[in-house]
Amino acid sequence: MSMNVHVKVCGLRSAADIAAAVAANARYVGFVFFKKSPRNVSFDEAAALALEVPGGICKVALTVDADDAFLDALLAAVPIDMLQLHGHETPERVREVKARYGLPVMKAVGVADADDLAQLDAYMQVADQILVDAKPPKGADLPGGNGLAFDWRLIAGRSWSKPWMLAGGLTPANVAEAVRMTGARQVDVSSGVESAPGIKDAELIAGFGQAAQKPAKA
Repeated sequence: MSMNVHVKVCGLRSAADIAAAVAANARYVGFVFFKKSPRNVSFDEAAALALEVPGGICKVALTVDADDAFLDALLAAVPIDMLQLHGHETPERVREVKARYGLPVMKAVGVADADDLAQLDAYMQVADQILVDAKPPKGADLPGGNGLAFDWRLIAGRSWSKPWMLAGGLTPANVAEAVRMTGARQVDVSSGVESAPGIKDAELIAGFGQAAQKPAKA
């Protein structure tokens, strides 16, 4: 039986990427604004891509410790529906961004062990959604998109007051098991549907979208 899991495909860089995500019934599409990432896009590129996104699909801007000047310029140039804060933003910074821009804010929280779960509760108080991601390894250049998963048993059976999304190392091969173990109703994928860093694969995107709706049996 379908759980109607919502899919977010992040790090899109071309009209073909958008088309593949739409064909896979993605509910969210993500654009990365972080120069160190192979998925980084300019404001002009993202503005053009946003025009390719049909109504009803949420356009998400991923930023990393961005200041007001950067966010001002981004939102003046690109029609974005949600901001994803993927750096070390504090709960107070999340509040500031929500108040300043009036857009829903998703905060990414990295998880490696049980000690990290308290942060999820703290950010649930201020963000509209939480992205439960794998904590990047020490010294990593990227805060996400590293293709790493965390132990899903850490959040199995947990519930929160705000919508949340599972991320970190998800692929067409493991997303069904991840949904089954965690009860996630939303999943995020980036590197797991790429043929090379920053290069999306339409077949993998299609496979991910299908697998997300078919949780593996216990």
